[in-house]
Amino acid sequence: MNIDNTQSQMRKGVLEFCILSVIKQGEAYPSDIIEKMKEAKLDILEGTLYPLLTRLKNAELLTYRWVESSSGPPRKYFSMTDKGETFYRELESTWNELANAVHQLTQNSTPL
Repeated sequence: MNIDNTQSQMRKGVLEFCILSVIKQGEAYPSDIIEKMKEAKLDILEGTLYPLLTRLKNAELLTYRWVESSSGPPRKYFSMTDKGETFYRELESTWNELANAVHQLTQNSTPL
């Protein structure tokens, strides 16, 4: 069994929730999302982030606006829609339940 593959699958499972968590804090530019993820030790590549942002936008969970930049092309800033806020709350509840269950199982690992 390959530990790298298992670790990758675990990260993929929480990626959307983490991205939405960053955007929930306020309007976000993709490079800012990548930076916040790196600060949290969750490295993400642009090639992974942009398709996820597009999928979340197409699901009407995110919206964006273009902002002119003095140092290059316009920038796309993402924010959460009302539908996205509702979806986020549901994910947050699921995450809390899951994290609590995993914590309980891993902290109480006494032999049967």
